[in-house]
Amino acid sequence: METRVAVISIIVENNDTVEELNRLLHDYSEYIIGRMGIPYRAKGVNIISLAVDAPQDTIAALAGKIGSLSGISAKTAYSNV
Repeated sequence: METRVAVISIIVENNDTVEELNRLLHDYSEYIIGRMGIPYRAKGVNIISLAVDAPQDTIAALAGKIGSLSGISAKTAYSNV
């Protein structure tokens, strides 16, 4: 199956949902190339950049599940490769 490379940008404003987020990331770990997290204490948010290589439907499903968590938003940028 053809895969795409993408970056999912995640903003966490509600720390109560971090456990659910980590569970989702564990479930999709086979597709994750790398992850960078930045706690921005001055604004009380966490910023996560997630690089993935997966079928487009899988990327969309993961981003949708992440975005449906309370206090978390996610946006995806796809490569042209």
